[in-house]
Amino acid sequence: MSGREASRSYYAATANWLPAFPVLAGDVEADVAIVGGGYTGINAAIELSGRGFSVAVVEARHVGWGCSGRNGGQVIGGITAYERLLRQFSRDDARILWQAGVDGLDIVYDRVRHFEIDCDLKMGYFDAAWNDRQMRGLLQHHETQHALGYPHALHVIGPERLASVIGTDAYVGGVIDAGSGHVHPLNLCLGEAAAAAAMGVRIFEQSPVIGLKTGAVPEVRTAAGVIRAKHVVLAGNAYLEGVASRLRQYFLPVGSYLIATEPLSPRLAAEVLPMDCAVCDQNTLLDYFRLSADRRLVFGGRCNHTGREPRDIKGTLLPRLLKVFRQLRGVRVDYEWGGTVAFAPKRVPQLGRLSGNVLYAQGYSGHGIVASHVAGRLLAEAITGQAGGFDLLSKIRHWRFPGGKWFATPALALGMTYYRLRDLL
Repeated sequence: MSGREASRSYYAATANWLPAFPVLAGDVEADVAIVGGGYTGINAAIELSGRGFSVAVVEARHVGWGCSGRNGGQVIGGITAYERLLRQFSRDDARILWQAGVDGLDIVYDRVRHFEIDCDLKMGYFDAAWNDRQMRGLLQHHETQHALGYPHALHVIGPERLASVIGTDAYVGGVIDAGSGHVHPLNLCLGEAAAAAAMGVRIFEQSPVIGLKTGAVPEVRTAAGVIRAKHVVLAGNAYLEGVASRLRQYFLPVGSYLIATEPLSPRLAAEVLPMDCAVCDQNTLLDYFRLSADRRLVFGGRCNHTGREPRDIKGTLLPRLLKVFRQLRGVRVDYEWGGTVAFAPKRVPQLGRLSGNVLYAQGYSGHGIVASHVAGRLLAEAITGQAGGFDLLSKIRHWRFPGGKWFATPALALGMTYYRLRDLL
């Protein structure tokens, strides 16, 4: 495991690590300075560099250190559910944003193909229902996607066909989305960073931002250097503490954790997930899982609602894994890790401006791979004067949590307890 990674993750242990990027030192000038070396920042950099802008990215740790390199690897279309968009926007505007979320799949797949990124991309995703109520919700969503013209195949799976998709009787059915899929998320981010660097983007690692000066020529300051730019993009999501404190008031930090088993035998892997789909259930406090390229079951979920990492991630998640797959009793767990998800209460990504030339994107609520790639494009479009989708999302009035993290932790605990009870009922 690289000394640059401390999350004990399967992804860090199997990453296609790049040579370290330099620490920011001295004065740097660029058209755009980007704070955060995850999907949002790197993809905004790719988009802007492709439009002729000079770009400098500054990252506190290493590329992909946060959620971009630790997540469940599920590439799920959309930035949020269309039904949720209709609560915020007119039908026409909701349709525009729905389409942006669908196009986000193409952004991810085009990155992988165009830059030949080795990230174990596999197609196929299964929305699993625990009960008839959840199944009815999936059928309604399925009908909505069809009516909107979703371009990928969707297949309803009832109890009689469930064994062909997943080796458990824990669910009553679900829907297969042939257009979504799964990847090795850290390798995706590292591959995109390599592509950005090859395009001329300057990337600086191990360079925490200690100050942000706004104005006509914003400045991003670290302990050893400063970037002066015409525009700044804040792309740190849940990891922007101390850089732009007011943004922290609009999301709740939720702990999300994963384990990875030892490699399963070909027979057992084919029994557990015969179609090799990524899977999410329909609970608010959901479980999500998939097979890695070397046939490990990567299983995750939100295993607490206090914002603190549990003492024993394996001890918390393994019983949930075995509730779904009893046949894996006795299988060894080789890795356990976690991170912080920025949970937006309205479940719609938060995009906006701190000032006219300082933009931000955050709050992907656990569906960040596609949403962050969409955000990277919308940020670039806003900087180049084509801010349609960006401006739509920036109009949402998001809830503010007064008192910062001191209020957010008890609020999160209360809210997650409510959702846990609702899931059980």
